[in-house]
Amino acid sequence: MIHPRSSSASLARLRPTVVATLALAGVLAAAAALDARAQSSPSSGSSLLPWAQQGYVGINVGKPELGNDCGLGGFGCDDGDASVHLYTGAMFNQWLGLEVGYLNFGRAERAGGRTRAQGINLSAVARVPVGPVNLFAKGGGTYSRTEVTANALSGVPTGKASGWGAAYGGGVGYDFGRNSSVVLEYTRQDFEFAGVGRKAANATSLGYVYRF
Repeated sequence: MIHPRSSSASLARLRPTVVATLALAGVLAAAAALDARAQSSPSSGSSLLPWAQQGYVGINVGKPELGNDCGLGGFGCDDGDASVHLYTGAMFNQWLGLEVGYLNFGRAERAGGRTRAQGINLSAVARVPVGPVNLFAKGGGTYSRTEVTANALSGVPTGKASGWGAAYGGGVGYDFGRNSSVVLEYTRQDFEFAGVGRKAANATSLGYVYRF
């Protein structure tokens, strides 16, 4: 017999994954319509960032991996169900650009408590197009905010922290229309955690990019 409290806890943990997956599915479902509409009108070459053109917006959903310690005592060491990355950027030319985005690594059940991590990222982008395929790399910094709670027996420092850390990543994209791309991407952020300083927060994600 499944205990109601256990069932409710399982559903609560699944909810972020379901929401993130449905969000990405909705965006991908709308992509074909957006791209078909864009085919009938010339590209404006506009951007949400100043001093640049060839703008784009994107959303990635992936699997996070947190680098902060899970401590002692045999407590859980979950990495969270899903990470979400919302971003906009622009290319100064065919190869170089700039990107700003918001990252959320969700809620991870660790060390008898919970870890939350999010941040604002600013990165330079290098892109090499090869037909419909493009290879890209990113490097810059992330201003992170984290919050850790834990069981006292785990020995894990708790509290809130924030600060700048390095960020880098790369991936491959595929253009399936003049304005639309799907991307597979790996990123690493150095997030600030209370009592331990900067620790890695990685994510492997799948996303959709719409170019103006």
